[in-house]
Amino acid sequence: MQTNEQLLSAIENHLAQIGFPAEPQLLYAPIGYSLAGGGKRLRPMLVMLAAGIFTDRVQAALPAAAAVEVFHNFTLLHDDIMDNASIRRGKPSVYARWGQNVAILSGDAMMICAYRLLSEVPAPLLPEILSTFNAMALEVCEGQQYDMDFEQKQKVSVVEYMHMIELKTSALLAGATVIGALVGGASEEDCRRLRRFALELGLAFQLQDDLLDSYGDERLGKAIGGDILEGKKTYLMITAMSRADEPAREVLRTAHRDASLSDAEKIARVKAIYDALDVPRLAQQQIQLRFERALAVLETLSVERARTERMRSYAESLIDRKR
Repeated sequence: MQTNEQLLSAIENHLAQIGFPAEPQLLYAPIGYSLAGGGKRLRPMLVMLAAGIFTDRVQAALPAAAAVEVFHNFTLLHDDIMDNASIRRGKPSVYARWGQNVAILSGDAMMICAYRLLSEVPAPLLPEILSTFNAMALEVCEGQQYDMDFEQKQKVSVVEYMHMIELKTSALLAGATVIGALVGGASEEDCRRLRRFALELGLAFQLQDDLLDSYGDERLGKAIGGDILEGKKTYLMITAMSRADEPAREVLRTAHRDASLSDAEKIARVKAIYDALDVPRLAQQQIQLRFERALAVLETLSVERARTERMRSYAESLIDRKR
């Protein structure tokens, strides 16, 4: 099987060869701009690695891998509109550069393109892969709606938050992994187990994202404290709210809106409460629990352990981003 670097190169080449028309320019140029923006290519890598557990002919999974990545980028175009986000991966978002109407329509075209790519998978597998893709896509939309609902909700529980990120983040990882396994010829039981693996991995990944936003290294390329400044209900914020006394809760609720404080002061005040309530340790504990659950699932697959090593190594690299 190819190395991870070779798989990533194959994914990039496949995406580059999709061949969008030149006209109408305002429909297709933003799509090319979005797909050329880089990113981790996490979801197509999971497609390829899952296929590789069951077959050495992983090239057959490239259309599905590209479909999942195009779909993921479509969701980002629409997310940026909903979040009024001007930056995506260190560059102006499609929404900021071309406006709302272009971002909506180019996003719609990307979703259609994702289905066109998906139609290139082996015909006997298409019904099951299409069913998996559709279920995944709807779950992502459900998760996004819950995320938006939380902005207006006074109190959000940890259980509600975990359900939301399972839909918004983990479901796409799980769908990608199962689709790759199907292309590789996995059994129904192995697909079910890999779905659980990816759901747990996705939860660990998102929780670590929450933690890194407040406690990461700026050399990762992401400014520290963005979630705090936006007043986002992350795992850290929700956990702190559940453990704090009322004066501390008031600070957590209002610091991001306090015009008398600089951004650095807002971040420092909230993090001081997090630290006092042991929130970073609790988050790390939850990350480790979810990650260990994910790895344990790989042990139950009906293949030799050696065939899961690439997936295991890749998963470890995702949960070791701070170093």
